[in-house]
Amino acid sequence: MLIDSFGRVLGDLRISVTDRCNFRCLYCLPETEEAANFYRSKFDPTKNPAPTPATALLRSWKPRSELLSFEEIERVTRTFVSLGIRKIRLTGGEPLLRRDLPKLVSRLASIPGIEDLAMTTNGFYFARHARDLRNAGLRRVSFSLDSLDPVNFRRMTGRDGLNEVIAAIALARDLGFHPVKVNAVVIRDLNHHEIEALAAFAQRENLSLRFIEFMPLDSGRSWLKDLVVPGREILTRLQAQFDLVPAQTHHASETARRWRFRPDPQSPSSVPRQEAEIGIIAPVTEPFCGHCNRIRLTADGQIRTCLFSLGEHDLKGRLRSGATDPEIVSWLHQVVLGKEERHHIGEAGFEQPERTMSCIGG
Repeated sequence: MLIDSFGRVLGDLRISVTDRCNFRCLYCLPETEEAANFYRSKFDPTKNPAPTPATALLRSWKPRSELLSFEEIERVTRTFVSLGIRKIRLTGGEPLLRRDLPKLVSRLASIPGIEDLAMTTNGFYFARHARDLRNAGLRRVSFSLDSLDPVNFRRMTGRDGLNEVIAAIALARDLGFHPVKVNAVVIRDLNHHEIEALAAFAQRENLSLRFIEFMPLDSGRSWLKDLVVPGREILTRLQAQFDLVPAQTHHASETARRWRFRPDPQSPSSVPRQEAEIGIIAPVTEPFCGHCNRIRLTADGQIRTCLFSLGEHDLKGRLRSGATDPEIVSWLHQVVLGKEERHHIGEAGFEQPERTMSCIGG
């Protein structure tokens, strides 16, 4: 098993399959003029350091030769599973930009020992691949949906795509993906007024919706603590409008505190609501590092032991230089021993990772 120096047993591997993305989300790749204007309007030189002009940043995607092949990803996954990893999540960038992704899903789904194979996507291209992904063995999918208003959706993502994402969520449910989850990053003065509307959408559509605090992982280095809507504030607002009951916690390493909507006895029995739930992920104001059981593999083959790691560990180099599986196992044990105790968001001297969420994988 992979156990770090703080006694945490790792069981969750996040695999980024590409650093490319077709969206330009304000909290990740804020490279539109509208995003720059939003940050510029929030800049107060007496309180915050000057942000990097978002529009001045140019993306430099990794060439295909630098990305791990499907064969390499399968080999690495088998190794991790042999060491106790049971949950695999495919991420990006946008994972559906990786050609032939269902073939990779099929390879991973055949590995004995994997109990949960999931994917996070912005949903824009989901309809093209949904059935193939389902047939290949993908069982769970999470969508990013930060706004239900078309204008605000474009402001947040830099793209027009709200209809495609909502249609993708419905399709995933129709095809039997379970549970269907939706992630919403909440940013003050941008979409925090939609908290109740998003929760109502989850209740109406029988979804599991996660509200996520805004984290410093954007390419513009423009994150401001003032823009974080604390999880407690989100919960207070939701409890004022909805009848919520705590959901059962299945594992201490769960990142979300969860609540279910109390079933309405007047609702038609043909409209199931018992599975609709709300989760709040509050890594900034209520860190859950003490129970973290995750490790990340970037698209270009680097191991990250924390989302906010300032260093990476080169697995690709070992794979391509002929390292044997036992050598990689030994090396992984050493890497995991160096897993950080916690992140340092909000503390003096906090340093944002060089790579953004798009490159790291969520």
